[in-house]
Amino acid sequence: MRPTNAIPLIPGADPFSHAGSGVGVLLCHGFTGSPYSMRPWAEHLAEAGLTVELPRLPGHGTTWQDMATTTSDDWYSEVEAALLDLSRRCDEVFVMGLSMGGALTLRLAQEHPGIVKGVVLVNPSLVVEDRRLPIIAPIRLLASRLLPSTSGIGSDVALNAASEGGYDRIPTAAAATLPKLWRAVQDGMSGLRAPVLAYRSAQDHVVGPDSLRILARRAVNTRLTIHLLHDSYHVATLDHDAATIFEGSLAFVRERSRSGEGADR
Repeated sequence: MRPTNAIPLIPGADPFSHAGSGVGVLLCHGFTGSPYSMRPWAEHLAEAGLTVELPRLPGHGTTWQDMATTTSDDWYSEVEAALLDLSRRCDEVFVMGLSMGGALTLRLAQEHPGIVKGVVLVNPSLVVEDRRLPIIAPIRLLASRLLPSTSGIGSDVALNAASEGGYDRIPTAAAATLPKLWRAVQDGMSGLRAPVLAYRSAQDHVVGPDSLRILARRAVNTRLTIHLLHDSYHVATLDHDAATIFEGSLAFVRERSRSGEGADR
């Protein structure tokens, strides 16, 4: 087991937890990011009365060198454990994710259809679309030796002075494990049953249109609703359209929870 307190956290990277109603929400942050990018969203849902969990993915919110020792399996295991714990405490559970966190939430919905009631995505990443992302080697050891890190992809925010609170370097060894997660999500699309609400920024400098095209083409056994965001970049949860996402996701939960229960009105 990896030590959890050995490396100091980046300010604002702490996980968030709130005990509320019998309706729970699990939020998943993105690759090289941290709970910082999702905290306002989590707090909005908590203030509405929901039970909310926002975990910090292994290797995130510390240093890129720490992240280099982790894989997509570690990140998925973290959110899966959080989902199972939340399901024991809540009657209904929804999952929401940003970027790579969107891939994690979709995988949770595929693997646990009896638990996940609905999915909300913000600029989900399901395939490599940014050439800066160094998916250059199938062998992590080789990747780390040839190119330990490369320039970061974080803080793609239109709002002036807004920051994602992520790394300015990408650990290549960790990035080389992303295709495994993407393949699993793509291959499991036919098993997705929970309704999906997706937000897509018209200007996104990290994730292009292919990810949502894959989702729309392969998610044939569920209902997919896509809303376009006109005033935000990739990290839309910290951008001009944040309120649209927060309010829309809360309405999505209220509409699909039993009789609109679980959130204060």
